Amino acid sequence: MAIEVRIPTILRTYTGGERAVESSGDTVAELVESLESAHPGIKERMVEDGAVRRFVNVYVNDEDIRFTGGLETELSDGDTVVILPAVAGGSAVRGAARRPA
Repeated sequence: MAIEVRIPTILRTYTGGERAVESSGDTVAELVESLESAHPGIKERMVEDGAVRRFVNVYVNDEDIRFTGGLETELSDGDTVVILPAVAGGSAVRGAARRPA
């Protein structure tokens, strides 16, 4: 079963710089194990205490796995899995014009 996994920049050190890798598994959990086997160290960056890390988002065919079964989300041949680190923060731009009240 071939599944394309899109790798964010921050995790590409584990995949030799590859933006996407092919992996396999019947569930996301099995896919993560397969990724770890081929790219040691990647699992630790994705999973903690048996769940996807809080600031990591995983999508299967554009669906957030937090709403489809988490690591037990089922996969099919040809699926695309996207790993995205959550982005937070930001601040007002200094010196920016403010809107009148």
